Amino acid sequence: MRLRDWVILSGNANKPLAEKICEKLGKSLGHAEVKRFSDGEIFVEIQENVRGRDVYVIQSTCRPVNDTLMELLIMIDALKRASAKEVTAVIPYYGYARQDRKVAPRTPISAKLVADLLASAGATRVVSMDLHAGQIQGFFDIPFDNLFALPKIVDYIRDEMKMQGEGLVIVSPDAGGVERARAYAKRLHATVAMIDKRRTGPNEAKAMNIIGDVKGKKAIILDDMIDTAGTLTEAAHAVLEKGATHLYAAATHGVLSGPAIERINQSKIETLVVTDTIPLSPEALKCKKIVQLSVADLLAEAIHRIHNYDSVSSLFI
Repeated sequence: MRLRDWVILSGNANKPLAEKICEKLGKSLGHAEVKRFSDGEIFVEIQENVRGRDVYVIQSTCRPVNDTLMELLIMIDALKRASAKEVTAVIPYYGYARQDRKVAPRTPISAKLVADLLASAGATRVVSMDLHAGQIQGFFDIPFDNLFALPKIVDYIRDEMKMQGEGLVIVSPDAGGVERARAYAKRLHATVAMIDKRRTGPNEAKAMNIIGDVKGKKAIILDDMIDTAGTLTEAAHAVLEKGATHLYAAATHGVLSGPAIERINQSKIETLVVTDTIPLSPEALKCKKIVQLSVADLLAEAIHRIHNYDSVSSLFI
């Protein structure tokens, strides 16, 4: 009988991140075949003995979202049917997180549906990073750990970009991100500003007004994710109009879909910092403004602590 034996597996969404996590933990990535039949159906075969073992499945539900989500669900089902003791879904980027409430009559709450699917498939714990809406944790009746990329991004801003203190302002692109901006500003001894915006449609936003002082300061626009970069570029324009001397941006999840790269290249943003919760597209990799940091060590430490019943929250104190 194995004592707290464990294995790490990965879907196809972000294998480089899974391999980095395994390297940090000093373990080999387990073998699982995840392929597609000619009609698009997903087939999974776990090529490890998982009976009685704790299994950690690393899979961001990023583009193509429905395929990566289905891969994860089928992997979890296969593991439960193979008598895995515990199955932890490690989802660095939680797809559908922006659909966390009804925004109009007869619309879904897709983030709750995804939570139900994960639990029904057999997940016994979920680990994610910088959820778009923290209340998504409440959609689950199983343990949920929401991690933060803050330590990695703060260290990069302070040590590599050499920015901190009163000459720096952290700008939240909306009211919902002010708490996040305040957490970064506290560690960088910077000030905080917020953009009051009005959204005109899906993936469209119009910056309206800046609350806080950005004049004569270096500004970093901070968000949890950047998708089409419409919000980001509107915010960048507004901040520069108010007198910021330099403009940068940072986000945990670089979704970067549609016209995002073109917009970033055409903007006056000097550097955009993202993490590897989502693999960058070839177009994004060519963009000289984008810097990608790895959160593999944070995820590896969280997995290690979960497996050894240690505190995860103390990672971020």
